[in-house]
Amino acid sequence: MTGRTPLRSAAAGTILATLAIVVLAADQLTKYLAISNLPAEESVPIFGDFLVFYLIRNPGAAFSLGEGVTWIFTIALALVALAIIYLFVSRRVQSRAWAIVLGLLLGGVLGNLSDRIFREPGFPVGHVVDFISTPWMMPAIYNVADMFIVTTMIAVAVLVLIGLGLDGTRERRKTSAEEVVGED
Repeated sequence: MTGRTPLRSAAAGTILATLAIVVLAADQLTKYLAISNLPAEESVPIFGDFLVFYLIRNPGAAFSLGEGVTWIFTIALALVALAIIYLFVSRRVQSRAWAIVLGLLLGGVLGNLSDRIFREPGFPVGHVVDFISTPWMMPAIYNVADMFIVTTMIAVAVLVLIGLGLDGTRERRKTSAEEVVGED
């Protein structure tokens, strides 16, 4: 059973590239503005405790875990980026929803990967610039790339759960009557 007409590979690639570039640009611009305008490691309330800016350079992963193995995060981010690019180059992605989700995910991954590669203390252990804090929600400090990575991973889970394939086809569920007939 199919849904919409599959996207041509050029259209899927255009969606992917455009969204990845927009997310990467937004991430790097906000990090530049944070570095240029925020004091390091000082709370700057924006909307009380709802939204606080707190500039840090994170050598680890979420909650600064794994500070001594930052190079592993660089490899993992690079592998995720390459896997997404492979899916498009191999023309497996023909679903608009998957093209959008994977394009946004690629932009987020490239945002943090560029920090790991180009920021101090240097390749491949650069520190990721984090500056957004929402203390009411979680004790983490994050950035625009992190927001896209988390939300698109939730979207990936939803697409998998609803059975939407990369090619745009949906997995058809059998009805009770079909299951009974199939058992004979």
